[in-house]
Formats: sequence, structure tokens, C-alpha cells
Amino acid sequence: HTGVKPYQCSQCGKSFNGQSDLKRHQRIHTGEKPYQCSQCGKSFNGQSDLKTHQRIHTGEKPYQCSQCGKSFNTKSEFKIHQRIHSGEKPYQCSQCGKSFITQSNLKIHQRIHTGEKPFRCSQCGKSFNRQSILKKHKHIHTGEKPYQCLQCGKGFSQQSNLKIHQRIHTGVKP
Repeated sequence: HTGVKPYQCSQCGKSFNGQSDLKRHQRIHTGEKPYQCSQCGKSFNGQSDLKTHQRIHTGEKPYQCSQCGKSFNTKSEFKIHQRIHSGEKPYQCSQCGKSFITQSNLKIHQRIHTGEKPFRCSQCGKSFNRQSILKKHKHIHTGEKPYQCLQCGKGFSQQSNLKIHQRIHTGVKP
């Protein structure tokens, strides 16, 4: 309650309220994961993380939204979801003022301003600002065609190519 955190990590300097919190944190540095899931074998550095993970196997989603009924596995996912209903967007871009529900969405957005493209295609070297865009780009190299025309069944590696193709069925010119 006092806000004092007397237990400090010797490796990174982060401070904690209790000795047990510090011990758990130090596992990040050692890589120790003593809590293992009996269902799938995945290991965790904290018992609470294991318990949360096990909900995947049981289907338990204890956090339910009273507004839409959607359920969540973790409290943090639930809190983020609630922002959809409240309209709260606490993470604001210092460059343009646009706001976001999550810090990760803000970080992705900021790449527009910095030009950072950390996701690079190992085949052709082209870089992207989002992992999901790189994944879709790789369809070009693998030959995978996940986008299919419902009219004629023709497949495409890129959604944009499907949209262009669909114009032949609708008669819309570019």
C-alpha cells in the first residue's frame, strides 16, 4: 500500500513488492519455466500463467462482457475488449494525435511515421511494417491461393488481385 518496492532485480534493476514476485521475475533472465501443462507440455515461469493457459484446454472463459456477452480467457483481454464499448482509446500518437485501444496498435501505427519495416521476406527481401502483411505477401512465393472467386472458382495469392478479377463478373471498369 505504501508503494515501496524493496526487492530489486540485480540484472535489470526492476523493483518488486515481494520476494516471490522478484523470484518469478528473475526466471525471465534464467529461462527457467518450472510449471508445465499436463495436457500439451508447454512450460511457464509462473503458476498463474499455467492456470490461465490451461483454460485453453478446458474452454473456460471466466470474464464475460455484460454488454455483448462475449467471454474472455484473461482479465487483460477482457479489459481491452471493454474499451470497444466505452470508446476509450488511451494510447495516443505523439506525431498525429490518433488514438488507439492498445499500446501494440499504437506501436504498429507509429511505423507509418518512422518508416520502420521490421518484417522482411526471406525470399525476395521486401520489407513490411506488419507481420500479417508479410504473411500474405509470402503467398506469392509459395503459390498458395487462399483468395477464391465465388463466381468462377479461380484462386489468387493476393486479395487485391481477386478484387481486380471480380470486375470481369460485375462489368465494373478500373
